[in-house]
Amino acid sequence: MTLTEGVQVPDFELPSSTGESVKLSDFRGKRVLIYFYPKDMTSSCTQQACDFRDRHEDFQGLNTVILGISTDPMKQHDKFIAKYGLPFILLSDEEHTVAEQFGVWQLKKMYGKEYMGIVRSTFLLDEEGKLIKQWTKVRVKGHIEEALETVKGL
Repeated sequence: MTLTEGVQVPDFELPSSTGESVKLSDFRGKRVLIYFYPKDMTSSCTQQACDFRDRHEDFQGLNTVILGISTDPMKQHDKFIAKYGLPFILLSDEEHTVAEQFGVWQLKKMYGKEYMGIVRSTFLLDEEGKLIKQWTKVRVKGHIEEALETVKGL
């Protein structure tokens, strides 16, 4: 499934780094930047998380919440947050249901092997939960600045 800009994103609920389940609808009234990433503690995913960490206050000042989603279990997320001081919520999508909902659970290739996994992607939702902008097959370098500029332009 792929999402269309301007359309309401279906609500979902996942376990979170807050210790409680979080629903997308919990953030109505704020913009939500959801970024899907393949795996905690890997070099590109760590760089991306740290880039979001470093600009977190800028996004907060623009009424925007950051949510990171991967298929890692909460125990791994907790280690990732502690090691890098991540100030935003990470959600665990171990069954990849939300990743499938957003169309980011796809066939990938590495070293000649094929496997299913998350394709690094970011989605920006407005205060009502409608999709404003999506970035797919994201390259980490420069992405956070581009996302921040998009939010500033709203």
